[in-house]
Amino acid sequence: MRRDMAARRRALDPQIKKEMDARIGARLIDWWRANPVPALAVYWPLRGEPDLLPAYAELERLGVRLALPVVVQRDAPLAFADWQVGEDMVKDEMGVAIPVRTRMVNRPPAVVIPCLGYTAAGYRLGYGGGYYDRTLAQPPRPLTVGVAYACTLAEFPADAHDVALDVILTEA
Repeated sequence: MRRDMAARRRALDPQIKKEMDARIGARLIDWWRANPVPALAVYWPLRGEPDLLPAYAELERLGVRLALPVVVQRDAPLAFADWQVGEDMVKDEMGVAIPVRTRMVNRPPAVVIPCLGYTAAGYRLGYGGGYYDRTLAQPPRPLTVGVAYACTLAEFPADAHDVALDVILTEA
């Protein structure tokens, strides 16, 4: 299923994908306006995930403090680093971009999570590492905003450790 969902993302026309990303970004900003948290954990786009960098810049302009996830240890919850749009980045051991000058912060009250696939019930299919599931299992539970393309809606059973997301935003 992961290969199929990744193939669906790769099959998107680049120009259409850019337009879809802009719609998802606009929906994220609308979500924040309805849920004005002071800080938001976001993600750096990898492997064809929706690129929301313009939306992050707008959120930052609106006064939202942004953070990026950081893997500090395998098979452990994610940590978070303060991040400002445009600052210098470096790739960590897993190939994920993190700020060069890493400033660790507490987990923000809301987390934006990329989804390789998702169900109508709000369960997310990720890459299989379990980092977000372990992170969300730690109290207090943050608000969760999944981000996906509508073409990756699927049906699959949730495992006992899976955590349903509060909302999943797509271009549709």
